Amino acid sequence: MSELIDYKNGQFHIENCDVESLIERFSSPLYVYSKGQILKNWREFQQYWPAPHKLCYAVKANSNLAILQLLAEHGAGFDIVSGGELQRVLMAGGKAGDVVFSGVAKSKDEIIMALEAGIGCFNVESEAELERIQDIAAAMDKQAPVSLRVNPDVDAKTHPYIATGMKANKFGISMSLAKPVFLKAHSLPNINLIGADCHIGSQIMTAEPFLDAAQRMFNLVSELEKDGVQLTHLDLGGGFGVAYQPEEPLDKSFYLKELVKLAENYPQITLVLEPGRAITADAGVLLTTVEYIKPSEDKNFVLVDAGMNDLIRPSLYQAWHDILPAHENKRGGDQLNDIVGPVCETGDFFGHARHLNVQQGDVLAIKHAGAYGFTMASNYNSRGRPPEVLVSGDNATLIRERESFNDLVRGEHLLHQEGQ
Repeated sequence: MSELIDYKNGQFHIENCDVESLIERFSSPLYVYSKGQILKNWREFQQYWPAPHKLCYAVKANSNLAILQLLAEHGAGFDIVSGGELQRVLMAGGKAGDVVFSGVAKSKDEIIMALEAGIGCFNVESEAELERIQDIAAAMDKQAPVSLRVNPDVDAKTHPYIATGMKANKFGISMSLAKPVFLKAHSLPNINLIGADCHIGSQIMTAEPFLDAAQRMFNLVSELEKDGVQLTHLDLGGGFGVAYQPEEPLDKSFYLKELVKLAENYPQITLVLEPGRAITADAGVLLTTVEYIKPSEDKNFVLVDAGMNDLIRPSLYQAWHDILPAHENKRGGDQLNDIVGPVCETGDFFGHARHLNVQQGDVLAIKHAGAYGFTMASNYNSRGRPPEVLVSGDNATLIRERESFNDLVRGEHLLHQEGQ
């Protein structure tokens, strides 16, 4: 457990703020992030990643403006997958030239927006997308910086929903078909082909799949050089795993050092990595309050005020999140509990068969909720999304307000009634 998110004097704290005080101030449910933990995680990458190589934070993990601002102030580039994420980055003080634009189905409007902003690189996922970018760039009389995403067919041994590097996945261009597309991109007048890109999946806990993919990509760089195509940019994606429950964590320092060592034979290449989950996951918790205890024959249902619309990972991915009570003396015990929410779905749960000694009104902290928590939240069952708070020491700052009913219905219209 991070020393910044832990029990102090028997009470669960985010840095120097105890969670019950945070609930009293901002109400429940509530997302809370540790500024110190975000920066600690970012620096763990920075210290092993020498210039000119770049780190681009994956915005989809947590896109709150204040968090993007914090990372931009500490030298981050950004990996985006939509025009909306580009607008967020620019609003937060990020530079378009430090942005890589990924995603399999970029619209014409998104491509125009990115070219007008001066995007650093498009990570192109198909020949059809390449042709679209060429046509738009020509019409705008611009050069589009492009990297082609190649599918290296590496099995990352992760959840099938977040595996992206196999030939059966929708992402990228097959390695066996890639060279003709690179040659085509090299010949197009409004395409500035600068590099290659791959991303093999998320939540990967060993360095071997990453290094396997990296070696295949460096081999591709060498093959293209023989054909007169000089690349200067190699984006190896993200996917760095997080230890949601007790397990051996990914040795990031080993991977990064080995990658830099591989790159020594390619001095013309600038490497790019896209950490997202590894920066924010363990820096965030979802706080929720117990509404009711409902006993059954062999366990209790602990009904809380947060729902699957607030944090869908357990329901969608069968993901484990540690769930801790605000008071340390309520951990453990013999009582088995299913922690479930108010949404009208059997899949609305946060954890099954957890050992807790809790009662109505208690606050629970759902850990590792800082990545793919709020960004995947919805308004299902017409529920407003929770507020977000950033804690630094004993200071807690509201960085997103709780959604009101008016927020939920903004933009909706009743039908015009006859006779009116």
